[in-house]
Amino acid sequence: MKEKSENIISKLPAAAALILILLLWQLLCSTGLVPAYMLPSPVSVVRAFAGDFPNLMFHASITLQEAAYGLLIGIVLGFAAATLMDRFLLLQRALYPLMIITQTIPTIALAPVLVLWMGFGMAPKITLVVITTFFPIAVGLLDGYKSVDHDAVLLMRSLGASELQIFYHVKFPSSLPYFFSGLKISASYAVVGAVISEWLGGFEGLGVYMTRSRKAYAFDRMFAVILLIVIISLLLMLLVNILRNLSMPYLRAERNVQKTATE
Repeated sequence: MKEKSENIISKLPAAAALILILLLWQLLCSTGLVPAYMLPSPVSVVRAFAGDFPNLMFHASITLQEAAYGLLIGIVLGFAAATLMDRFLLLQRALYPLMIITQTIPTIALAPVLVLWMGFGMAPKITLVVITTFFPIAVGLLDGYKSVDHDAVLLMRSLGASELQIFYHVKFPSSLPYFFSGLKISASYAVVGAVISEWLGGFEGLGVYMTRSRKAYAFDRMFAVILLIVIISLLLMLLVNILRNLSMPYLRAERNVQKTATE
């Protein structure tokens, strides 16, 4: 009970800051200091969100499919690349600079090229999501593999353990915190990457909905899409936290021990 109350109290400053921003935003709009065609009020955004909710959910389902497929492929490729680079130093020296180069290319510049190559279906959207989510996963896992306790590895080898056994019992468990840190970043990138790719070509999705709203000067609906993207990204990050706690229950026990020791 005490831990729950402490968690609630720790979130109060952020909640107060958010409420203050919304109140100032509403005040600027209601007093006419900022025209409605430039910045719709929070009330207008909520009305647009509620009024077009079924249509928003339909487009959100398409974007979520693209984000989910791309994120899953990015996780698999990132895991494979990090594991191979950790195992073979020559491969790491060859691939790591290329991975960094892929992250220096603006996403908005890649999207039209992918649409040109793959058409207006889901393929270019999923590919762009893979490109944006692959790097945090691969780098996080690679850093996790390098953070392993070398004494534990030497002990396993002295006991006759194979490389696969060392990976399964030592390296992979040690890399899980790094993996989930990268996954949290990738989960938020996945939705944004899918929306950006939909801006430049497509028939369905939140990016397409946003483009149509912009052309119709329905800025309240554009802000409603932004609100929905924020909600989806926060929910995905919450899901990653839940998966992390389920995969590593010992972390919570360690935090409780540390908190008890400090008290």
